[in-house]
Amino acid sequence: MPAVVVAILVFVAFFLGYRFYSKYLAEKVYALDKSKPTPAHEFEDGVDYVPTNKHVLFGHHFTSVAGAAPIVGPAIAVFWGWVPALLWVVLGTIFAAGVHDFGALVISVRNRAQNIGTLASSVINARARTLFLLIIFFLLTLVNAVFAVVIANLFIAFPGSVIPIFLEIPLAIFIGQYIYRRRTSALIPSLIGVALLYLSILLGQAFPIDLSPIASAIGLDARMLWIILLFAYTFVASRIPVWVLLQPRDYINSHQLFIALGVIFLGVLIGFDRIVAPAIASVPEGSPHWFPFLFITIACGAISGFHSLVSSGTTSKQLDNEEDARYVGYFGSVGEGSLALGSILAATAGLGAYTVWQERYADFNTASSGAVGNFVEGVGHFANNLGVPLGIATIFAAVVVVSFAATTMDTGVRLQRYIIQEIGEIVRFRLLARNLTLAAALAVVIPLGLALYPDLAFGRLWRLFGTTNQLTAGLALAVVAVWVFTRNRNPLAQIVPLVFLLAMTTWALFIQLGDFFRAGDYLLVAIDGVIFVLTLWLIIEAIGAFQRARSERAASGTDGGTTGA
Repeated sequence: MPAVVVAILVFVAFFLGYRFYSKYLAEKVYALDKSKPTPAHEFEDGVDYVPTNKHVLFGHHFTSVAGAAPIVGPAIAVFWGWVPALLWVVLGTIFAAGVHDFGALVISVRNRAQNIGTLASSVINARARTLFLLIIFFLLTLVNAVFAVVIANLFIAFPGSVIPIFLEIPLAIFIGQYIYRRRTSALIPSLIGVALLYLSILLGQAFPIDLSPIASAIGLDARMLWIILLFAYTFVASRIPVWVLLQPRDYINSHQLFIALGVIFLGVLIGFDRIVAPAIASVPEGSPHWFPFLFITIACGAISGFHSLVSSGTTSKQLDNEEDARYVGYFGSVGEGSLALGSILAATAGLGAYTVWQERYADFNTASSGAVGNFVEGVGHFANNLGVPLGIATIFAAVVVVSFAATTMDTGVRLQRYIIQEIGEIVRFRLLARNLTLAAALAVVIPLGLALYPDLAFGRLWRLFGTTNQLTAGLALAVVAVWVFTRNRNPLAQIVPLVFLLAMTTWALFIQLGDFFRAGDYLLVAIDGVIFVLTLWLIIEAIGAFQRARSERAASGTDGGTTGA
């Protein structure tokens, strides 16, 4: 199958989803109203609440949600064949991710930019808030640990990417200061920033950075040292205003994302590469079954609970007017689905031959540990089709992945700080609730400990992350569905994907309890067990809230119109 044919068909599907389905959601389900003041204007403080042009905000939101996950998950999931992976990406993006991301953003904007966990209190009940915040806490811990490991592994495998990534930080700060002080458009400065970033790839290729000698001298391995340095950086990054580093780096990375997608799809077109992987693969006995594990392996790229945290955590604080939510929220999920498509093509058409693919996907552990490398190699091949020397092309691909993963880590640690402070308020621990340094330190130390946990297989850690991520998405959809229903609108768009997700993920959690126990991963057993209990409890609370809302609606004789804010 020519890869370009697959790409065209998927883009047509995404276009139709945005053109028609997102319009239905905007008008009939979420009832957007541009005249309503948004929290960015009501609480503008120049730090977190900043009214932002929709294209700039799209860049922040897109790059925050489109981290390494829509690359890693699909690159692993083609282990079961490219057809099931692709179908989940396409259907999940249009009918689940778009509904979820868009909905979480809208209800947060309508409720003073509260995060989805806090919204569970007003939409469901007070217990739901605590339960949801605890689940979010575990999710963010896993997100930050997973991406730290991914970045560290890439720095070791592609040392030429280190200099460009670290030069991007002062470059982004300078661009942020220039835009903020000059009150100018971000487009030209950020394009210049991208050009300088890619020029620095030549420097990175000439001077690759290897920390192995330093790590050995202090009794660590290189991966451990990189992980520690990454979390030290995110501690600082999570404390400073969003416009200083987070937003300007997002400007740069949003261009990178489109450039990377352009390289992938132009490379596929020029090279006319064929998909060499089987449509449906025969997997070794004892491998995880695609049902339900496909739906938690591909989390970001089909639907992701982390997106509800970004939508309701940082994006809602920057939305200039409600009508921008359709573009930022739904189209952002389409962009991530496109990146997931690119990952599938890189891992199935970019490796060149079936024998190579078969070797890289011999078993699930091999597929998991090599997924990012397979993507980098595939994108390098596509860039080489366009005339880019292969060595530079692979560094370019590594820089893209690390940039996205680092942005997600920045956002994830910042969100973790918010959640820890909110938990501090619930338990009336004033020092934790008000002290940014203490909250940020905990947001860093906890995932750091998990990332450094000895003998923790990446594949198992990814499965637990994916399961928790999808559970959070299902629970966020439950909150959105109840909110929609109580405003006398049709919640079917939320109910269908949430029922499917909760069924798949609770099933996967239950299976994983046994798998982790037999493997001796008792830390993951404990985390999995706690998340399983919290989830079942929160599902029961959500069902109760929905039944109460239905009874109240029946008693009032509402006809299911589109009233309510």
